[in-house]
Amino acid sequence: MKIVALCGVGIGTSAILKVNAERALARLDIEADVTATDVAGVKSVGFDAQVILTSSELVEAIGKTNADIVVIDNYFDVDELVAKLETALG
Repeated sequence: MKIVALCGVGIGTSAILKVNAERALARLDIEADVTATDVAGVKSVGFDAQVILTSSELVEAIGKTNADIVVIDNYFDVDELVAKLETALG
């Protein structure tokens, strides 16, 4: 399974989201490859992703995708990530 953590520019914020998503996945006992990227790289990195994690401001920038787009309000809130990933991944 592939999950993409997306931020607007650079990879600083997406790196934080990636680390916390990995923590959330560990709590859920789900194995996945989590990749951090910016808007410019989402099409190449996320073309085969099952889930894209991002903020509400960046949803439109993702474009057409088969991935589930999960909006994260607080990138530091692992409990939020657990809940939303559990819902998205069933």
